[in-house]
Amino acid sequence: MRFSKTFIKTLRNAPKDETARGAQYLIRAGYVHKELAGVYDYLPLGLRVLEKIKAIIRDELDQIGCQELLLTTLQNPEPWQKTDRWDIKKMDVWFKTQLAAGGELGLAPTHEEPITNLMKTYISSYKDLPIAAYQFQTKFRNELRAKSGIMRTREFIMKDLYDFAATEEEHEVFYHKAEAAYKKIYERIGLGDCTYQTFASGGVFAKYSHEFQTIIDVGEDTIYFNQDKSIVLNEEVVNDEVLAEFGVKREELQSARAAEVGNIFTLKTKYSAPLDLEYTDKDGERHLVLMGCYGIGVSRVMGVVAEKFADERGLNWPTQIAPYKIYLVGIGEQGAQYAERLYQGYEEEILLDDRDGRPGEKFADAELIGLPYRVVVSDKTLANGQVEVTKRTTGETKLLPAEGLKIENIDF
Repeated sequence: MRFSKTFIKTLRNAPKDETARGAQYLIRAGYVHKELAGVYDYLPLGLRVLEKIKAIIRDELDQIGCQELLLTTLQNPEPWQKTDRWDIKKMDVWFKTQLAAGGELGLAPTHEEPITNLMKTYISSYKDLPIAAYQFQTKFRNELRAKSGIMRTREFIMKDLYDFAATEEEHEVFYHKAEAAYKKIYERIGLGDCTYQTFASGGVFAKYSHEFQTIIDVGEDTIYFNQDKSIVLNEEVVNDEVLAEFGVKREELQSARAAEVGNIFTLKTKYSAPLDLEYTDKDGERHLVLMGCYGIGVSRVMGVVAEKFADERGLNWPTQIAPYKIYLVGIGEQGAQYAERLYQGYEEEILLDDRDGRPGEKFADAELIGLPYRVVVSDKTLANGQVEVTKRTTGETKLLPAEGLKIENIDF
């Protein structure tokens, strides 16, 4: 990307009603544009971050045998009525809309009902199982209060995965594969050191479900953990019975604010029963299909990363999901020419700041945008056969040989 060819401009100020630091930086640095409370546009830089997060998730899920599909946003009321979740009194986050010809549709807040209904066409025998299918889809939830920028919104991008199994054992095998895949996903995204698998309420299906919680000051949840964080509990399940089960005392636990970045649930037959999703076993007998669901809020994860690693100067992206690896600045005639040559062939890894402007302004924008490395090529450094490379996370600067410099080798 050439800065001179993009419409993005960095902003001095964020909207006054945007209080979260990460959200302010995302707007000021040109990653997102705020339409209204809880509704954001993703600009070229922000879209690249989202797509890189998706690519990591997709890679890990495909490795455990999941298949990607894309379901509709508009929702037929019928399956939701069968599960008793169409009534806004039962599920109060619905956005609903009227058809011009008459009738009501919904904008999907989640997709358990439609995917269960869909699978009735493709599951009839035990030979069709197990199946695991996922999607990246826009969800709509009529939240009473949207806050923390893209961490809690009314329109958001989610990865939702559903597994369908013939037996408890078959479901458990997949559930544990999904657990392991989630841990790899957060590690690759850059949240591995601060994200923990957390025991939470399992509702009516199981004693516990599992959440993945990232410790962060602006998080909406409170988690409790022992010294080595081998036991992590959502506040909602912390009671004497649970503490005894895990063999810990309340005074041994520390607490922290955290943001949920994923969850996995056993559903059993909650949706297959009312929607009649069945299979025939080897003996010709009919059984309900067992299910589980696994969610990651993709846009929410982006917001958590932005908030978690931002500092007083701006954003600070982990290399794996940064929109570009390098923020490249040429200063002086020779510096600009060398920067142009360096850019050629590496367009997917470099944001070239080729705008007219003072170096100080460009350096400030580099820190605000938060790419992993800033590379400065100036007439002065080239006179010594060098370029200046600064690592965003640490501020460490090195002078590297200009001759033969390869972008892929910049890593310190």
